[in-house]
Amino acid sequence: AQKFSDGTDVSIFACGHMVWKAIEAGRILEEKGISVEVINIHTIKPLDVDAIVASIKKTKCAVTAEEHNIIGGLGDAIAQTAAKNCPIPIEYIGTNDTFGESGKPLELLIKYGRGTDNIVAAAEKAIARK
Repeated sequence: AQKFSDGTDVSIFACGHMVWKAIEAGRILEEKGISVEVINIHTIKPLDVDAIVASIKKTKCAVTAEEHNIIGGLGDAIAQTAAKNCPIPIEYIGTNDTFGESGKPLELLIKYGRGTDNIVAAAEKAIARK
């Protein structure tokens, strides 16, 4: 992976229960030699624009991880911030414009592509798009 001045390769922005999955993915990526900055975006409004911009200026790519539809949520908020301040490749982890179902939480995360492995793959894809 390409290294930057501070050694950070990818930003992962997560909210809710996906923060833990992002931390798990960060550990796996670190084992692969990829430096990760995981940021808990606890509110979309107000959005911590300064923290987002500071991170993406270092990493030049990002992954967003959220528990709901990727349309109109965290991913869009990060993308808008990046577009205005520092355009970068972004990969999105979340529900892909579909209705949810009932089930065990872990099974649903996997069914809808929101597991740790999905975040790892998205990070690797974002880095490759730099």
